[in-house]
Amino acid sequence: MNQPFHFKQFSVSQDQCAMKVGTDGVLLGAWAGKNSDPYSILDVGAGTGLISLMLAQRFTDAQIEAIEIEDLAYEQCVENFENSEWSNRLFCYHCSFNQFVEEWDESYDLIVSNPPFFTEDTFSNDEQRDLARFNSSLPFSQLFEGAQKLLATEGRFVIIAPILLEEELLILGQRFNLFAVKKLYVKGNPSTPFKRILLEFQRKNSAIETSELTIENTRHNYTEDYKNLTKDFYLKF
Repeated sequence: MNQPFHFKQFSVSQDQCAMKVGTDGVLLGAWAGKNSDPYSILDVGAGTGLISLMLAQRFTDAQIEAIEIEDLAYEQCVENFENSEWSNRLFCYHCSFNQFVEEWDESYDLIVSNPPFFTEDTFSNDEQRDLARFNSSLPFSQLFEGAQKLLATEGRFVIIAPILLEEELLILGQRFNLFAVKKLYVKGNPSTPFKRILLEFQRKNSAIETSELTIENTRHNYTEDYKNLTKDFYLKF
């Protein structure tokens, strides 16, 4: 049985989830909604509940709702929520995102999503093949359409994705009148190319704030930028 992953203020059991605690989720949970104070938050594809738990720690007055369609992941997410000190502000729905959008009429100040099919071993050397596979796993058009319907007037929609999808996501956002206002390019170390991008969308079109993040200087020697972003969570920082 896998041991829970312990953070400074909560722990995440993950033995029933295909998507384990990873850097992508931690990046999104630490970065999404920076310099804002959202009250209502939606986590699409919650998995273990990691991102929701991080947001509950960061935004102490926020009400956070999550969606998870996979049976065992949903049960584990609920377990992790109940075992946290913020259980009264966390709730997980067991349904698809499309079903949720059809039946829900509330709006959210912050919507986040870490699509569950983005893992280090899912990439090939064929960019078009990767794009097709990602789109068949979860059409981004459905994700953006749902976010557009559920996002509050001044709300933010934040997603993490492989860098090769940047242009497609920007175009898709515009189709649904969601405009990128922040980009964070992420690389593993100084000698590697950027592999991930975090994008923040809003309804109003404005100048894009762009930044970069390198995770490690050398193996297990983390950069100060990464430490500063995640120090409230990781036990090692």
